[in-house]
Amino acid sequence: MKGTKEGRERTGQKDMGDGSSFSFVEQNSQSPPYLSSSSKKASGGWRAVKYILANETFEKLASMSLIANMTVYLKTKYNMDGILVVNVINIWSGCSNITSIAGALISDTFLGRFRTLLFGSISSLLGMATMTLTAGVPKLRPPTCIDESNCIEPQLWQMGILFAGLALMAIGAGGIRPCNIAFGADQFDTTTKKGRTQLESFFNWWYFTFTLALVIALTGVVYIQTNISWVIGFAIPTGCLFLSITIFIIGHHAYIIMKPQGSVFVDMVKVITAAIRKGRLTASGHSFYDPGLHESRSKLSRTKRFSCLDKAALIADQSELDDQGKPKNEWRLCSIQQVENLKMLLGMTPVWIAGIGCFITMDLQGTIGILQAIQTTKTLGSSFQVPPGWMGLSSMIALAIWILIYEQIWVPQTLKITGKAKRLSMTQRINIGIVIAIASSLVASVIEKHRRAVALKQGSFESPMSILVLLPQFALSGLIEAFAAVALMEFLTTQLPESMRTVAGAIFFVSLSLASYLNSILVNIVYKITSKGGKSPWLGGHDLNKDRLEKFYYLVAGIGALNFLYFNLFARHYLTNAPTDKKESEGPRNNEEQTLEVA
Repeated sequence: MKGTKEGRERTGQKDMGDGSSFSFVEQNSQSPPYLSSSSKKASGGWRAVKYILANETFEKLASMSLIANMTVYLKTKYNMDGILVVNVINIWSGCSNITSIAGALISDTFLGRFRTLLFGSISSLLGMATMTLTAGVPKLRPPTCIDESNCIEPQLWQMGILFAGLALMAIGAGGIRPCNIAFGADQFDTTTKKGRTQLESFFNWWYFTFTLALVIALTGVVYIQTNISWVIGFAIPTGCLFLSITIFIIGHHAYIIMKPQGSVFVDMVKVITAAIRKGRLTASGHSFYDPGLHESRSKLSRTKRFSCLDKAALIADQSELDDQGKPKNEWRLCSIQQVENLKMLLGMTPVWIAGIGCFITMDLQGTIGILQAIQTTKTLGSSFQVPPGWMGLSSMIALAIWILIYEQIWVPQTLKITGKAKRLSMTQRINIGIVIAIASSLVASVIEKHRRAVALKQGSFESPMSILVLLPQFALSGLIEAFAAVALMEFLTTQLPESMRTVAGAIFFVSLSLASYLNSILVNIVYKITSKGGKSPWLGGHDLNKDRLEKFYYLVAGIGALNFLYFNLFARHYLTNAPTDKKESEGPRNNEEQTLEVA
């Protein structure tokens, strides 16, 4: 019996005296280990993060194995034209990210991050199994095209099964994406300087570890899908996701598992509703409702920005409070904390919009860039065929190389030379990301103009140009993520209080979602406008050689230039002046930002 009791303690179960016990989730959900008893201090930190990074690596391996080659799969196995492929991929990608809002809501209100991650992974597993089924059963797909002008479109029921698999994966992504980084960030005590430093490194290593694994593994998976068997190529990521879930469950004893504390999204609606109801109320003669918080949570002070929202926290009459001093109607009276949470999100919106502008360019390479790769010469040497899906690997390699150089060379060397580790500021990184986004579109336009010219000269569907010529535009796309995406995720996560970390993850993926939707809208508008009067459209159809895709890339580069002006003339002020919720961190972090900031 003693051994059983000790085993329960190690696995996170607590004996209740009557033979019953409650689970590790309940036991570990009471408060962060670094704030409670010494027996819990072993939880969290890098001990827990190693399981989270391993889980994330295999989960990304699984999901990206499908995403990286989905354009090729839909184009070659479902006979979709260019416009339909772009729409399906963008809408699916957008839905996979927009479900993050629902995932964050469920996580913060009911399940917590651990359970939401687990259930989301299971849903993704079912979706991948469905996709494997579509690859393995020929009747679930239309017949293979005889040539580009003789293709049979898929039937509605075939599309229905395909969309069911994609929908399950999108639902799963909604549970995984807003919680994975937030759950990893929960493992560090950000009230200390050491914890904040560890968290900053975690963001970069989170990107680096799974990217490096993807570069090694996806070369094989994508090659198998394209040149050997789609069935085996889809079964491998399905198995990887199963392994990811297994690792995640094994590491439960090491996690800090926060108890759900209510949804910030619901609180935001409450604040807006209460502020509207008290629109005519003035602050004079009234006090604000500002209760204390649990010691493990950071308290936000009242700020002067967006002062119209402060009315939601005004106590119009003492009858609004019950005997315990709590609001009788939370849709009429909110706390200062709830109001300030909404203010912080509103204050981040300008920077968030600038991030969306970067992601529009980054997103294009996963669809239109792959369509370019399909219409190039893919043979290397005498017979080796390069899968078009491999082009995405150059993006990941570029991202991994930069993070490795930054973390292992730049930061240590500046520490050695100056005595202080100097990191590029968020403003600098986002600016660099925007410039790279513009360069990526310009490079892609030049390459596409050459690809099309040599294809038309030879009169072939596939251009004589080697697929390797596309590497620069894909590599630049990876650097957009390395600079802009990492900086934006760090900005959202570090500037919001710990109770809103899941919201930070959801907002980040919503930005990716909006970029996908905007891409789809942009592609359809450009197609309709440029195809009027029987003219050659800029994009669309089964053959890029009949399009003028380079002009579309010029348009995207112009949008990137506008985003650069928008960020530097307006949005960057909301980045450098973003308030923090911990006075302890303001001094050293702001000083560092100033020493690295370019005027």
